[in-house]
Amino acid sequence: MPSIRRFIQCDVFSPIPTQGNGLAVVVDSLGLSEAQLQGFAAWTNLAETTFLFPPEDPTADYLVRIFTPARELPFAGHPTLGSCRAWLHAGGVPRQEGMVRQECGVGIVDIDVSGERLAFVAPPTAIEILPETDFDAITGALGIAPERVVRSTRLDNGPQWQVLQLANAEDVLAVDSSRVRWPAFDAIGLIGANDAVDGPDYEVRMLAPSSGMSEDPITGSLNAALACWLREEGLLSGPVVVAQGTAIGRTGRVYIRPDGDRILIGGDTEILIEGTISL
Repeated sequence: MPSIRRFIQCDVFSPIPTQGNGLAVVVDSLGLSEAQLQGFAAWTNLAETTFLFPPEDPTADYLVRIFTPARELPFAGHPTLGSCRAWLHAGGVPRQEGMVRQECGVGIVDIDVSGERLAFVAPPTAIEILPETDFDAITGALGIAPERVVRSTRLDNGPQWQVLQLANAEDVLAVDSSRVRWPAFDAIGLIGANDAVDGPDYEVRMLAPSSGMSEDPITGSLNAALACWLREEGLLSGPVVVAQGTAIGRTGRVYIRPDGDRILIGGDTEILIEGTISL
């Protein structure tokens, strides 16, 4: 017989409700089968759906499993902030005041809950050279002139990213995301500096996500990896604001803040739907 589970749906990484990235959270997931987890994630058809469990690590506050409509992910950014918001809303109390410790596929991710916005600590990111064959395939498919690429890299913080920094934000927004799809292409990150003095510091896009869409609205894990890369390149000396989702009509904002050895990735989170589901 189906069981009744508590369900919360959040909007993440936008100051305007419904303009961020939607997340479905099943708060009490103990006893659900693998088929039920993946099946429900496919049914919601959101970029990610998360399921909360009691932690296995005694230092963690809860364990989260993150699913796209097609597969499970070891880590993702907007599901981290949205799951934390849902856990707190459902009555969760952190072991450590001001800090939630989330257990997931990449280990423990700390989430600062003491400020205006929830912010997770960017997990370690492996930074490698983007192979020339991949660079040529991406620029060729997207019609990007190689001379408009400032630098490129391959990043891994659980998910893997092929990243191009373009000359400016206008170049990033001009790219046609429909020209690449997963699994023919792994996830592609584009970043470009914004020349407007009163706007966000960077424009970011994430193309070919495994959710089946051509473009992800707002991607915390990509922005976390980008932040680690920018710091490695000497380009992250203070707080920056990233816009994402502009090309598809979203108002995504990601707040990146260096904090000693850590980098905090923050954003607004809003609970839009709350109720129960039968699984």
